[in-house]
Amino acid sequence: QVQLVESGGGTVQAGGSLRLSCAASGRTVSNYGMGWFRQAPGKERESVAVVNWSGDSIYYADSVKGRFTISRDSVRTTVYLQMNILRPEDTAVYYCAAPAENARRWSAPSLRYPGLYAYWGQGTQVTVSS
Repeated sequence: QVQLVESGGGTVQAGGSLRLSCAASGRTVSNYGMGWFRQAPGKERESVAVVNWSGDSIYYADSVKGRFTISRDSVRTTVYLQMNILRPEDTAVYYCAAPAENARRWSAPSLRYPGLYAYWGQGTQVTVSS
């Protein structure tokens, strides 16, 4: 089992910044790729950013490229999402997730699909006001 706990959500004005953190524990999480996803009311869950297990492969959704940065710490148990130049359309619940065992070492672009993920955090609300 992999346990994931997100933190860092909140309310910010458009143009502002937030940093989300995801603390992972259980099994050998350092050998898992990790992803950030978001779900706005009435919309499907979508990928935001993914980092592979070693940190050398990263994927960003087109909507966040140049504004968001995903990273993981040196022991690869915490994943961060730095969100800059936030827009009202970024408002959503943000989830951290880890893929199923068979996909844990895939490249980041290959891990952009929510269906590949077996472990999810509880989510953290991000609200961007205009």
